[in-house]
Amino acid sequence: MRVVVVGAGAAGLAIGWRLAQKGVRVTVIDRAQPGRGATWAAAGMIAAAAENGEAPSPETELGREARALWPAFAQEIEEISGMTLRYVQDAALLVATTQDQSAQFEQRARASNELVSLSPDEARRMEPLLGAPILAALLATKEARVDNRALGEALALCLRKAGGRIVPNEPVMHIETEGPRGLQVSTPFGLYEADAVVLAAGAWSGQIPRIPAHALPPVLPYKGEMISLLPPQGVLLPQRVVWGNDVYLVPRAGRLLIGATLTQSGFDTRTTAEALDWLSARAVALMPSLRDWRIEEHWSGLRPGSPDGLPMLGPTGVPGLYLASGQHRNGILFAPSVAEILSRSVLERSDGPKAFDPRRFGTALAPGPGRR
Repeated sequence: MRVVVVGAGAAGLAIGWRLAQKGVRVTVIDRAQPGRGATWAAAGMIAAAAENGEAPSPETELGREARALWPAFAQEIEEISGMTLRYVQDAALLVATTQDQSAQFEQRARASNELVSLSPDEARRMEPLLGAPILAALLATKEARVDNRALGEALALCLRKAGGRIVPNEPVMHIETEGPRGLQVSTPFGLYEADAVVLAAGAWSGQIPRIPAHALPPVLPYKGEMISLLPPQGVLLPQRVVWGNDVYLVPRAGRLLIGATLTQSGFDTRTTAEALDWLSARAVALMPSLRDWRIEEHWSGLRPGSPDGLPMLGPTGVPGLYLASGQHRNGILFAPSVAEILSRSVLERSDGPKAFDPRRFGTALAPGPGRR
């Protein structure tokens, strides 16, 4: 069986790897370098509780299932690639700075067996850099984190070692779905025939020409900007991920990541002074001593969203064409589950989870160059 995966982010690489492990001839094509899109721009949080909350929903369940897969997933990747992912399940600290947030925290703690209520003093003892007026805090005991930039590189190695092929720097010009020779993926440099195609091109998944209108995914690009700070000599980083004041702070290899903005700006990935100022101000309000830290990096990425906020995972309305997109802020978290769902869907010609069926949007799709 020949499968072409369009997109070499965490989802596309993990799907291709799982398929290659099962003997499939896999080619992953990307418009740039593997793992250099939304995967590279993320913060690497395995944040099922902080991102999705406790209310029962298909997305909440997917997040918890994916989080449970992560320890074995990370270990397997490290063993095969020989790389260190810095995966650690060390909990996350959520702090409330308003009365409304404090009341919500009380409700959340009662509804969850993985959230532990902390007093403001307990939160400060846990993270001494906290200086904002803290009214309540929660410790999300099952949250984890991973080095997302290392993850992209390691997944590419795993895929290649399993026999898969990666074709970088080749934007897909169109996917032919109705030709006599089956599915064909065309780039400026070649034509790739396939028995199945998995569209996992992140925010660009809805921009591929010649996909029939009823199958063109309504993927919405959401821009997110982040910064990283370097501490002064001798100053220690926070020990875990901290959420509060509308930002999150992630310690990573000697620096502190701060994210993230959320705007709809089309496919504009330019960084802005406004976003840098907003992130800096929010972080300093949470931890005042950060005003003395040096800004090391400022970057942006595009998250793939959907009209109803849920992922799009499984077969489209075109036989042999599958979709893995719409993960929005949860691309890293969902990666092991998305790989399992799509590899089964392709090999067994089966549907994925009903709530995430790409066909749920029918013909009410977002406009794009693929419409015809």
